[in-house]
Amino acid sequence: MMEKVTNTIIETFEAISAIPRCSKNEAKLAAWLMDWAREHGYPFRSDEAGNLVIQVPASPGMDGKPTVILQGHMDMVCEKTPESAHDFECDPIRVLRDGDWIHADGTTLGADNGIALAMALVLVEDDAVRHPPLELLFTVDEESGLIGAHKLDASLITGRILINIDSEDEGVFTIGCAGGEETLVRLPLVYEDWPDGCDCGRIVVGGLRGGHSGVDIHKPRANANRLLGRLLLRLLEAPDFRLVSLAGGSAHNAIPRDASAWVAFPPSQAAAVRDAVKGCEQIFIEEHADTEPNLFVHFEALEGALPEHVLGSESALQAVRLLNALPHGVHGMSTRVAGLVETSCNLAIVRIAKDALDVISSQRSSAMSRLDEMTERVTAVATLAGASATRMNHHPAWMPDMQATLLKHCREVYGALYDKEPVVEVIHAGLECGLIGDKVPGMEMISIGPNLRYPHSPDEKLNVPSVGRVYQFLAALLASF
Repeated sequence: MMEKVTNTIIETFEAISAIPRCSKNEAKLAAWLMDWAREHGYPFRSDEAGNLVIQVPASPGMDGKPTVILQGHMDMVCEKTPESAHDFECDPIRVLRDGDWIHADGTTLGADNGIALAMALVLVEDDAVRHPPLELLFTVDEESGLIGAHKLDASLITGRILINIDSEDEGVFTIGCAGGEETLVRLPLVYEDWPDGCDCGRIVVGGLRGGHSGVDIHKPRANANRLLGRLLLRLLEAPDFRLVSLAGGSAHNAIPRDASAWVAFPPSQAAAVRDAVKGCEQIFIEEHADTEPNLFVHFEALEGALPEHVLGSESALQAVRLLNALPHGVHGMSTRVAGLVETSCNLAIVRIAKDALDVISSQRSSAMSRLDEMTERVTAVATLAGASATRMNHHPAWMPDMQATLLKHCREVYGALYDKEPVVEVIHAGLECGLIGDKVPGMEMISIGPNLRYPHSPDEKLNVPSVGRVYQFLAALLASF
């Protein structure tokens, strides 16, 4: 029976995955969910941001029980391998099965957080599940900075018990998370006409594992933006080497996997450029031999029409020095929770666009004062480099409560079902619970989920039997209220 239900959940997830749903592009999925609600006769409401709540009446005999909110987000991180031709605007995610795991074909899978939506819908449709009144809260634009939760109209929900299904380890109850903030660093640039007689080439840093900037930030993984910055700083020592443009990273909450730069140089310097690129590749491979087995640094000559401009020498040096100076990685461990990263920074996105270098830095901390300190550090580096710094998308930490009634109740149900204790943890990643709890005082919350590996990267994969077991726990929990 459980295998049949699990297969139904995966089929529902595949139907969701057929709908393009990158952050800020969730309208088609929201319409699909509204159609589902209409078919079942359930009322629904949405707010100006696009967040959706579907109201589900209680099972027979469960009237009068407290309303429970099942919560997940509609959007997904859209990352793909360099060779993938996938178009996230219109192509469905191709879900592949490999034993007990499912993954996508060269792209992120989107189980973060499509599996939450699939499990919630199947729970409602399953006549064997007895449940109290439910509110299915599906938010938008979570991955680009918890934007949907920021803009949530709290009047959409009446329940005061919330189960977030956006965690990534079965048997783990998350009861707290880091706060976060992003900083847009903008450095004005000066351009010059293309130097006569110069050739053009492209330098690519790639093959990195990347990962989630909260979950994986403590792991010794390389950041493509940092590696490219180091390489360009070395190349700019040559008097005739010029920078044309650079770009790296794709999401504030993903450790950059790829970065590239267009460069200009006299034909006589081509061999020196290739040698420098090859030398840096060897250094980077040696530094990350145990953690980045697919790391590469390539140089390719440009054929065809040349760009019209290059960066001025001082402007290029200023931009590359800024890239090297901005912080990245873990900047403090918690003194209260063993093994927990307290404060970190992700040098997430770099782009030269028109007349400026734009950098997105993403800071996290479970201590709000430390979050402010980290953001001020980014701002200070930017100011010293002659850049502006704009703070964006601030969200509070979700402070843990080990004595919460909901946590005690979930522990009892889990223990009775599996005859063992769940793991209770606080995570460094950001969850919407922090913002929802801030908007709705008195909300009791917990976050759970099936085993999900390598989210925010094309290596993302979901364990299918784990989906069934988490569903079984959710069904037992809802019946117990």
